[in-house]
Amino acid sequence: MDMKYIIGIIVALIVIVGAYLVLAGSGSGQEETITIVGSTSVQPVAEQLATEYMKSHPNVKVTVQGGGSSVGIKSAQDGTANIGTSSKNLKANESEGLTQWQIGLDGIAIVVNNENNLTGLTMDQVKGIFTGEITNWKEVGGPDAEINVVIREEGSGTRDAVQEIVLGKDSSGNKVAFVSDAIVQSSTEAVQQAVAQDPNAIGFISFASVSDTKALQIDGVTPSEDTVLDGTYKIQRPFLFLVKGDLTGAVKEFVDWVNGSDGQAIIKSEKVVPTGVEVNSTS
Repeated sequence: MDMKYIIGIIVALIVIVGAYLVLAGSGSGQEETITIVGSTSVQPVAEQLATEYMKSHPNVKVTVQGGGSSVGIKSAQDGTANIGTSSKNLKANESEGLTQWQIGLDGIAIVVNNENNLTGLTMDQVKGIFTGEITNWKEVGGPDAEINVVIREEGSGTRDAVQEIVLGKDSSGNKVAFVSDAIVQSSTEAVQQAVAQDPNAIGFISFASVSDTKALQIDGVTPSEDTVLDGTYKIQRPFLFLVKGDLTGAVKEFVDWVNGSDGQAIIKSEKVVPTGVEVNSTS
């Protein structure tokens, strides 16, 4: 047999085998993507979890977006996100078909401008302010100035929690409404900025996100990890991960990591009380 012919066959085989090895190698190292969408209160915690997870799992890309709890619930329900996030408990019609993991508990801080001389309010005073029954700071021991109320938009888990826990229901069983002229903001950070820039403002945000504002004591209790965990700070809510159907594959590995020691340590470092409890399952 001609030597050139033999060499040609060998070269062809080497090329074929090399191509196969390249394809096999690229397949095994293919990047997987996990999308997380929802609550702007959960978002900073989820972003930190994603950042740390990707350091030890280079073949997984975790992206995090806000939008609000309602967006997170819907994104999980219709499968447009691998994980939806919510900072409110789900209603029966919202939870159908979803697996829920409570990754932690968060206190909702009632915040004022740093120039405000108040250190605390009673729950009744907070209700009076947010419903418009109290309109001047002097009525609660503050300066003689009109109170500017800042709240979240409809569908926000933070808003729902404050409305349920603080405002409650009227004698007919209907939710008590926020004052009609309240300033509405679409994210945790937007509320914080509005209050930080207005000496007469009051709002509510995740305790984990308090930075440029002052969190008030409520009924003499300061919001903290300890007071949220023992229940003495009453204005609190869950941080939830929502997955359509059962946890599988890369999503299961990520959620398991979040609820393990590494993930829970990160959650705690973000001033959220880690719990790692499965709320319900579709299985």
